[in-house]
Parts: sequence; structure tokens; C-alpha cells
Amino acid sequence: MLAQHHAMLAWQSAQRLEVDLVGARKACKLDGEDFTWPERKISPEQYLKLLQYLARQSHSKDTSFILGQHMLPGHYGSASQALLYAQTLRQALRILVQFRTSLCPLLTPRLKEENGQVILYWMDHWGAPEMLPFLVEMHMTAVTAMCRWLSEQRLPWRYCFNRSRAQHIEQHQVHLGRDLRFNCYLDAMMIPAEYLDVPWPRANAVSADVAIKQATTAALNQPPAQSIIPQLYDYLALNLRCAPSLEKAAQHFDCSIATFKRHLARHGTHFQAELDQVRTHMALYLFHFQEMDNEGVAAYLGFHDATNFRRSFKRWTGQTPSLLRLALE
Repeated sequence: MLAQHHAMLAWQSAQRLEVDLVGARKACKLDGEDFTWPERKISPEQYLKLLQYLARQSHSKDTSFILGQHMLPGHYGSASQALLYAQTLRQALRILVQFRTSLCPLLTPRLKEENGQVILYWMDHWGAPEMLPFLVEMHMTAVTAMCRWLSEQRLPWRYCFNRSRAQHIEQHQVHLGRDLRFNCYLDAMMIPAEYLDVPWPRANAVSADVAIKQATTAALNQPPAQSIIPQLYDYLALNLRCAPSLEKAAQHFDCSIATFKRHLARHGTHFQAELDQVRTHMALYLFHFQEMDNEGVAAYLGFHDATNFRRSFKRWTGQTPSLLRLALE
């Protein structure tokens, strides 16, 4: 999996921000030709290291937002062309999710629609928790700017962040807007479903369909994903009611428990952390979209009673279910 064009964008930003380019090349083990020769291969890990260097060395407080402004539709082949000619917000979000490997190689976007609301939430793909706030800001800005350009209007996104309120949120307000929610235990963008199917002025149905077919063919020829994290999330989400365990997960991925643990450790995580995250996201979904109470969510997740569920939920998130529900309203 390559991230060359993403890295080129980051490299151009490094030049504009007057970051030490020699240090940047050393940090990610790249040279200038890696950004200009199409045959050179840049891995997502190298791209991540370049972003880490930019985040540390740049004196600008809005580096993540600046990068996001120029990220999408981007120049990532047919997937970018498909985004450029998307007919509606619904189609654009589906393209983003379907071709996430090309369009956003470091995070995994996931999409849900229910009860008149749409939620696009972002998951760590490569195990870089210390960079997650930076990456989330960058990707949220990218989607916001792209939608504003293609729809020719500012869409009423609501932004939820899995962290405490930033000391200075001026840059969030400038690039995203004022509808910001913190301490939500997930990084998500929400919008009323009525905006999904409004025709976009730049749409071209024929060009979009051709680009989607080309991007699909290109995706089939890409090497398999090197990160197990997105696949594990999907597995756990599908098997929450069957008491998923480390042993069952390792068997599902056809490896020993020790090897499975090493895969997760390589991405800075472990099985219980991933399971707790999926349980929390499912609980929030059931609270927000299904309007379940504590007893209903506890039963769905396999807890014997609501008390045990509340105790576990507070361990997962540091908050009670009622407080976290309020943060998302």
C-alpha cells in the first residue's frame, strides 16, 4: 500500500512551513527523489513519520488543518476522480469509505445512517494513538473543505472529539465551525440525512461511474492491508453478542495467541482495549440511534444487569453512560 501523493502533500507543506527538510527526510528515511519519481514507493509508516515530524517541528498551531484543506479530493488516481464527480454527499461518503486505502491510508472512516442522522466516524488504522488528534483534525478538515467546494455551500456538520476540550479552539472554529463537542469517546462528524441526496453542482454521473469502476479494479490489484486493526474491529462488532475472546479472535485470524498479541502490540494496542472500544461504540450507537436505556444496552452487550454495565462503561470511558449521552445530543 502506497501513500506517495499524501506524503508529497505533507512535504510541500513542510516547505511552506519552513520546517527543517533535512531532518524531515532523516526522520522518515526518505530523500527528495521519493517525492518526485512515480516509481518510488512510500509506505504508510513513512508517511506517518513525516506527519509526526511536522507536528513536532512546526511552530504553526494549524498544521493539521492546513494539511486537511488540500487533502481531498486529492490526486490519488481514480478514487480522487470519483470524489471530484460525485453526484451527492451520499455518494461522496460512500466513495470515501470504499476507497479509504487510497484516500486516507492512516485512518479508517466508517459510516452509519439511522433515524434521520448520518455519522462518519474515524478509527485509528496504524496504531498511532499519540497522533490521533492531529490526524482526526486533518481528516475532518479534508471532508469539510471538500464538501464545501463540491456542494458550493457550507454543510451543517457537528463535530465530536474523543478528547478533552482543547485549550485554544480558534483553529477548530475557523476550519470546522462552532458546533464542536468534546469528551465524546469517538471522533465523528454528524449531519442530518436530508443533506445526503441534494444534487451537487459539479456532479457528472458518467465520469463518476467510470472512475468508480477504475478505482475498484485498481483496489483489487493492491497488496493486502498490513494492519489488522480494522479487520479486528469488524470481527468484534459482528460477534459482540457471542462473547468474543482473545482465543476466538486469534483462531478467526488463523494465528496463535502469541502471534496475534504481537500483531496488536506492533500497532500499539491489545485485545481488551479493542474489545472495550467496540463495546463503547456499540453502546453509544444503541443509546443515540436506538434510544435504548441502560438495561437494554446491558442486555444487548451480554451483561447480567445494568449495574455491571454502568461500572464497565465508566472503566472504558471514564464517564457514566448518562453523561456521555448528553455529550452527543
